[in-house]
Amino acid sequence: MSWIHEIPDAAATGPLKAMYDAAIQRAGRVHNILRVMSLNPDALRDSMAMYRTLMFGPSGLSRALREFIAVVVSRANQCFY
Repeated sequence: MSWIHEIPDAAATGPLKAMYDAAIQRAGRVHNILRVMSLNPDALRDSMAMYRTLMFGPSGLSRALREFIAVVVSRANQCFY
């Protein structure tokens, strides 16, 4: 749980609810990294678009290598999610 005020699933409406629903469909839940942006759905939408571009868009790096880099960076930052 973060120290940042977050909008819970049951209180989400409009575009935020749609993004929460998509997260649940994709991962079975809404991860905290998304929840901390819940007060600014535009920022959440843009952050997810950037993630999809970096992880799934055209690149000289394989999908597996991109995931590996993400895991290494998360580990180096002691970020376990």
